[in-house]
Amino acid sequence: MAATPGTGSRHAATAPAGPSVVALGGGHGLASTLAGWLPVAGELTAVVTVADDGGSSGRIRREMPVLPPGDLRMALAALAGEDPHTRELTSLLQHRLGGSGVLAGHPVGNLVLTGLVELHGGDTVRALDTLCQLLGARGRVLPMADVPLDLVAIVDSVDPDDPQRSRHIRGQVAIASSPDRVRSIRVTPADPPVHPDVVAAIGRADVVSLGPGSWYTSVLPHLLVPRLKAALAASRARVVVVLNLEPQAGETDGFSPEQHLRVLQAHLDGVPLHTVIADADAVVDRRGLLSAVRECGADLVLTPVAAPDGAPRHDPARLSEAFASVVAAGTGAR
Repeated sequence: MAATPGTGSRHAATAPAGPSVVALGGGHGLASTLAGWLPVAGELTAVVTVADDGGSSGRIRREMPVLPPGDLRMALAALAGEDPHTRELTSLLQHRLGGSGVLAGHPVGNLVLTGLVELHGGDTVRALDTLCQLLGARGRVLPMADVPLDLVAIVDSVDPDDPQRSRHIRGQVAIASSPDRVRSIRVTPADPPVHPDVVAAIGRADVVSLGPGSWYTSVLPHLLVPRLKAALAASRARVVVVLNLEPQAGETDGFSPEQHLRVLQAHLDGVPLHTVIADADAVVDRRGLLSAVRECGADLVLTPVAAPDGAPRHDPARLSEAFASVVAAGTGAR
């Protein structure tokens, strides 16, 4: 399926026939997923979390009326073209400024994207499309909501002597770094506006992928936005989930792959799940995971998707093979 004209993508003119894919997520997990989908997808759209409140993104969103740019920038870099000029420009956008002044720690791309949003009168999607064109992007990047989001979690203390066994924690960074166990999570505002192009991309998608990434702060938030969730529930797309390779300190300490999946299942609420991809070496209890997958009405794909060097990260080439096998088996076609 060719990309819609005017989306800012140059991928459509040269892309082989393939499924229309929407990838949901944020950070390094989404970047790996996008790299994995590039050789497979005919049309590729990243729908990116906008709840980051730490580092450069946090500083910018506190000082400017804009979406936090960091996760959006990383998705743009993942989709950028591969010619030498574009690679140099991508490296510049990813470069983090040094020194000790007010600009220290800001990636250049965060500042460029923020500047483009100002030039375009606050239109983040137009600014993203402009950067897609400059980078020769092989896909499109869209925010999951049109306003910055805050995450609010109820956590249970892991300290048996803590007199306050549960408490509210606000903010992505605070939740991700808390040693306590997350019981529930929500976004504020509770019903943020979602750009029509996001809804349209999901509506025409053949495949929607979710994960890997920080489970409570990058993956689940897409299921907490009512308009986004309604679009997913109404879509005829195949929904594919990529499980994390290991628990994340703070957020999911001690979680098995099946626990990750059951937390996700509790938030689906009408959103179908068709395929679960898990790294074969990361699963200890294969029977337990298969049972959890079947409870979701999904198929399990167990295959190597971790980096060959043993690092706890997904390998884009192996993800691409897994995605291609899912599509070839007919799970990517409507």
